[in-house]
Amino acid sequence: MMSDTLPSDVIGRRVEVNGELATVRFCGVVPPVEGLWLGVEWDNPERGKHDGSRDGTVYFTCRHPTGGSFIRPDKVNFGVDFLTAVKNRYVLDDGPHTNGKAPVAKLGSKHVQAVGFDFVAKKQSQLNKLQVISLNDCAVSCAGEKGRIAEACPNIVSINLSKNLFSSWDEVMHIAEQLRSLEVLDLSKNQLQFPSESVMPAGTFSALKVLILTQTGVSWAEVLRLAPRWPVLEYLCLNSNNLCISERPTDVLQTVTLLDLSCNPLIDGNQLHLIAYLPRLEELILSNTGLSSIHFPDAGFGCKTSMFPSLKYLVVDDNQISQWSSFNELDKLQSLQALSCRRNPLTEGDKAQTARQFIIAKIGQLRTLNQCEVLPAERRGAELDYRKAFGNEWKEAGGHQDPEKDRPNAEFLAAHPRYQLLCSKYGAPEDGEFKTQQPFRLRNQLLTLKIKYSSQLEEKVLEKQLPDSMTIQKVKRLLSMLLKVPASELLLSYESLKMPGREIGLENDLQSLHYYSVETGDCLLVRWEQTN
Repeated sequence: MMSDTLPSDVIGRRVEVNGELATVRFCGVVPPVEGLWLGVEWDNPERGKHDGSRDGTVYFTCRHPTGGSFIRPDKVNFGVDFLTAVKNRYVLDDGPHTNGKAPVAKLGSKHVQAVGFDFVAKKQSQLNKLQVISLNDCAVSCAGEKGRIAEACPNIVSINLSKNLFSSWDEVMHIAEQLRSLEVLDLSKNQLQFPSESVMPAGTFSALKVLILTQTGVSWAEVLRLAPRWPVLEYLCLNSNNLCISERPTDVLQTVTLLDLSCNPLIDGNQLHLIAYLPRLEELILSNTGLSSIHFPDAGFGCKTSMFPSLKYLVVDDNQISQWSSFNELDKLQSLQALSCRRNPLTEGDKAQTARQFIIAKIGQLRTLNQCEVLPAERRGAELDYRKAFGNEWKEAGGHQDPEKDRPNAEFLAAHPRYQLLCSKYGAPEDGEFKTQQPFRLRNQLLTLKIKYSSQLEEKVLEKQLPDSMTIQKVKRLLSMLLKVPASELLLSYESLKMPGREIGLENDLQSLHYYSVETGDCLLVRWEQTN
């Protein structure tokens, strides 16, 4: 809405100029050029030319030396009210059909024929039936005349109001107080000033369950001051706000089950303790925060922490975690089932597969790692491999096959808190199992295996040497050539020398023998449907 008439509260108003967003910081004359100018601070500082100064006079200040410009008022869009934006996007133009043509629907500034969408168009034209709407980048700046939203479209449940021209939380609240069924609200990319002290009507956000505040510049203190208005909030996204967690939530955010704090580089492990007692928090997203360590000092090794009691899913992708102690700490969480930790120094490049095994071995209750299910066979293989990888270290620290002499020192137990449990589960490692290996070096050793199959009612046994990196798919191809049976018909499993009488399926063709912990001396069992 371009206009020569300026709003009375022009300073601080959010505006749009040729597709770029800015905030008005100055209104007045800028000599020697006559006429009225607006001084704006651009969201994109590369768009500006100066810092608010001209010819030695400071008219306004900017956070960036090239963040400011002077603009004529008639070039500035101050936006539209909420209901106008809704009608612009969703209401059909009035008027009868002409020449047999379908009605023309108005979507933003474009007109499109509603062929094939008659039902949808008619439904959208009836504002009181609208439940889910998107007004992304529609230059919405205010609620408009009081009560009009409640009259026109009272049944809205979900609104996307991202990248609009709201200058204050007050205008958002004036919209929300008229939408008592509102459950989902996206306010991303709006720069919102903190609301005035005026008391809002009870129930303004009484049904709100999802609130997205990505790139809004909101601080943690502001979140906590606003939070009492969100009594049933479940999902809170605070992505990319440069915030730090400065205080503990007290009697607020108690219903939140998912908290997204991604891309806030000021957050560290100590700040997490301030949100550690949110009782219902099940998902915590901490991607790209620069996080380097995680610790729960209230619990010793082998014990469970009282922090994050309901946390099931943790995301720490794109961080700086480089010490195994952080993964030892994660085993202390009572409810953790899923972890995503991609693109950390400890899990990158050729370390990835071995790191995956060690993480599985260190976190006993983990069911999903980096969005891949941890199957029982993979857990068994990872735990056995971990047990062998650190066998020498265990023995040097005082570990012993004889339980009465088995006393590894505190330093070893601190570095490997689940090791003794793995020894109880699989037996203490024997001298022949100890391997001198680098924790992150992928092995490619030859395994001597028995291969057992039935042919014409006769059981036969072959012996072959296969690399432990060989995939099940390649094993099947080899057996296909040997047995003259299509690889697609072969079913493989194996029996371990260490677990006699138990058969373990080799079900994933893309995994290796090493993945399934197949060892020298084990027996591959080969089956296929045979015709007489």
